[in-house]
Amino acid sequence: MKGVVAYDSVYGNTKQVAEAIADQIRSEGHQVDLIALSDESVRTAGGDFMFVGSPTRMGRMTKNTKGFLEGLDSESWKNKPIVAFDTVGPLSEDPEKRKKWLSRIDKGAAKGIHELITKRNLSAHPEPLHIAVTGFRGPLASDGLGIAREFAHRFLAGMK
Repeated sequence: MKGVVAYDSVYGNTKQVAEAIADQIRSEGHQVDLIALSDESVRTAGGDFMFVGSPTRMGRMTKNTKGFLEGLDSESWKNKPIVAFDTVGPLSEDPEKRKKWLSRIDKGAAKGIHELITKRNLSAHPEPLHIAVTGFRGPLASDGLGIAREFAHRFLAGMK
């Protein structure tokens, strides 16, 4: 299988998460294209599944992410799962407090990504991935990259 991990990043946190997801996909024997949405020349993507991520900026996804999703070829992605992910913060450095807060999240970039995917009649994966940032600009929570890798692993296992 071939995956696509498309992301936008402001302070580098979402990029780190995207790289961890891509690394996990590769480690399980699949091909993956890692696409930085800040690169204006990259606007097409092809594969069997996709992860799309953005930092949460004032409760929303970035303009680059929205533009990418709005320009996505709906015919070629119609029946292929698209997973929304985001980075959210600043959150507590305490893992239990973060986990509790993230389980109740009802807005953010991933929610907007999921809604836009659904609005375009594409196949949105039902579970978004939220990764905590412990400061305004970072760093990622210490367990963030592990959570991203585990999520990607579970997703791939479900694709088989």
